[in-house]
Amino acid sequence: MINYGKGYALAFFLIFLSLPVCKGQDSPSGVNFPVIARMIPSDNGFRQFINDVENNRRRLVTSRSRPEVMAESLTIYQYITRQGEDLQSIAARCNIPYSALASLNRLTSPVSLQTGTLILLPSCPGIYIPEIPESDLEKLIGVSRLGEQESVELRIRMAGVLRIFHFFPGADYTPTERAYFLNAGFFRFPLQTYRLTSSYGIRENPVTGNIGLHQGIDLAAPEGTEVYSAADGTVIEIGDDPVYGIYIIVSHNDRWTSLYGHLQRVETVLRQSIKSGTLIGRVGTTGQSTGPHLHFELRQDGRALDPSGRLRP
Repeated sequence: MINYGKGYALAFFLIFLSLPVCKGQDSPSGVNFPVIARMIPSDNGFRQFINDVENNRRRLVTSRSRPEVMAESLTIYQYITRQGEDLQSIAARCNIPYSALASLNRLTSPVSLQTGTLILLPSCPGIYIPEIPESDLEKLIGVSRLGEQESVELRIRMAGVLRIFHFFPGADYTPTERAYFLNAGFFRFPLQTYRLTSSYGIRENPVTGNIGLHQGIDLAAPEGTEVYSAADGTVIEIGDDPVYGIYIIVSHNDRWTSLYGHLQRVETVLRQSIKSGTLIGRVGTTGQSTGPHLHFELRQDGRALDPSGRLRP
């Protein structure tokens, strides 16, 4: 348990969740929760989920959000995301704030959710804080609530792995947390220290002398400097190219990818799921390069865009 510097104990109640799967439906990945196959009224799981959400919204009013009361009526469903769905659209269909979905599934930004991902859908609005916060967002949320507000401890078993959360019924992101979550969708700088040597746009290629579009930004740093993933995602390509040199491409959802070029070496593997800030490589000078630096690109729907306005420290 992370110590947030509070001088008093956290008040909580203990609830263990390990619910049976709906009859007649398989449980993907060994997750033992009721299944929602499609978010349509004819789907039995989805229809029951919506009914549970409506009942819990009423209970939030009548029970004055007492954690132990709300936890007793909490049901968690499982769903595999489909093409074209994102966090906001799923939250809207479920009549649940996206903060509840994001916190329970430990998403750090709106771009973290990808097609084909198994997610958990809680039938009660609220904030779900993991026992051991890892991301900057989880630590921020924990500081503002753990030790200050009454919560329920939820023990959720998924595929044999026990996950422990503190559940705050009816809670939502604060303005600061919401801004941090939404801003995180603009990606982080892939280097901690760097010097910008070339911006996005039309330029003269320093190697060939040709005029053309520079599709990313160049960040100079000593050879061997650590390169970090700009956001949560999956490593979809690792290669060695005459221009990019040793490079990595990370997919952040159906629309966004990031590219890291001229690497000295790779510190990840293909198809690895990674978090924002995960070490993935080292700065080098491979490929078409005049010195050690990182060539960094952001692509939306396969088209390179200027990363400058989409990066935060």
